[in-house]
Amino acid sequence: MIKENIERIRQTLPENVTLIAVSKTYPRSCIDEAIKANQLDFGENKVQEILQKAQPDEPIRWHMIGHLQTNKVKYLIGKTALIHSVDSLHLLDVIEKESTKQDLVTHVLLQVNLAHEETKFGFDETELDDVLKHSYQHVAIDGIMVIGPHCEDEQRIEEVFMKAEKLKNSYHFKELSMGMSYDYKIALKHGATMIRIGTDIFGQRDYSKQK
Repeated sequence: MIKENIERIRQTLPENVTLIAVSKTYPRSCIDEAIKANQLDFGENKVQEILQKAQPDEPIRWHMIGHLQTNKVKYLIGKTALIHSVDSLHLLDVIEKESTKQDLVTHVLLQVNLAHEETKFGFDETELDDVLKHSYQHVAIDGIMVIGPHCEDEQRIEEVFMKAEKLKNSYHFKELSMGMSYDYKIALKHGATMIRIGTDIFGQRDYSKQK
């Protein structure tokens, strides 16, 4: 069903939107099944899972979408197409340092906590001006990532996504990573260029199998 799920979701997406299959907690066999549908962008929450699942000389583009600890950055540099979850200046500085060591440019998004939920990481939108004043030689800030409020109130979700769209436009960001299985259709209405879908592709997760 994975292949069929991907094809069904793709039919609803504008051409400029990248579908990221969130493969966290799912086995490598699920990724191989998704590849049969020409799905090459995969999202993981943990550095360890990327390192375990990645195989040499494959065309997969890995996306780090979970909270990134600074002590794990050195293992991740050179392994991802994009780090979505940059949530502090300190983390940006560490990514710059480790990318410089490897003479690579690491592409990142700034995670912005527009839902203002204490359980979420991210910059406040008022901090963006200060962050973007910093100059990096080995980090490219391509845009922002936003996680919608954890609720069933579609109006509340829409308000947050409208804010995100305004931020993207005002800063002329290339990418807006926004929208998951339960809210991606709302995200598409408000300028998302990347959506992060797990359950609707791979089915319900069994977290008891996690180590």
